[in-house]
Amino acid sequence: MTQPPHDEPTAANPEELREQVEQTRAELGETVEALAARTDVKARAQEKATAVKEQAAAKATAVKDQAAAKATAVKDQAAAKAGELKTRAADLAHQAQDQLPAPVKDKAAVAAEQARAKAAQAGRLWHDKAPEPVQQTSAKVGRATRDHRGLVLAVAGTAVLLWLVGRRKG
Repeated sequence: MTQPPHDEPTAANPEELREQVEQTRAELGETVEALAARTDVKARAQEKATAVKEQAAAKATAVKDQAAAKATAVKDQAAAKAGELKTRAADLAHQAQDQLPAPVKDKAAVAAEQARAKAAQAGRLWHDKAPEPVQQTSAKVGRATRDHRGLVLAVAGTAVLLWLVGRRKG
């Protein structure tokens, strides 16, 4: 008779022997499956490819989210800076207007009224003579100018102030 392995106790009866055989078969089956899985190169390659694909998708999502967050932050900073610049321009325009002497303001008001009259006359002439596509484009520009009237006035006021300062020095 053969000796049992050192780590396994001997069976006392046939029922225990059957249980030991079943347990050994189960362990042997698991070992064979594990070895078969290790030797199945195609399945291991597919598993690895799937894992790499999932990692790449996760990384792409993370990078996309990071880029979106950066874009939002930059957009917010730009909007804040634009607001600051608009406020500063308006303040400078008011300062320039406050420093103008009364005769200059009166002349500017007269010149503005004359400019409005000439603009109205030019507008009527334009409407009569200009082609439709050109009229549409100019209407868009006019709307943009009206929408940003404060900025346009600030720039115009600054230009007049600079012109006056240049005239006094020259």
